[in-house]
Amino acid sequence: MKSINQISISINLKKDNRNKHEFQAYGNRLAEELGDTTKRSLYIKLAKSTNRNILETARLFAHGNPGNSKAKSFMWKLKELNSAQEKKKEEKND
Repeated sequence: MKSINQISISINLKKDNRNKHEFQAYGNRLAEELGDTTKRSLYIKLAKSTNRNILETARLFAHGNPGNSKAKSFMWKLKELNSAQEKKKEEKND
């Protein structure tokens, strides 16, 4: 039986030193998928503070949208989803 270390070496898993927490890994992956690695800190902050369902919906929209850049499409959809969520909260409170 092989140890975990031997298995990770055999399949070339690399440790990413930028990630200490799960939300950091998600933010970094999101920045790479959207092709916007210069703004990694923005995506990490979004991963920490924003509902993950909203982020996933915006990410899937950006991948399916052939028009603008993926990062622009992601941010636009994220803004739309956040405003829709705020409207629901206001209607519920009234």
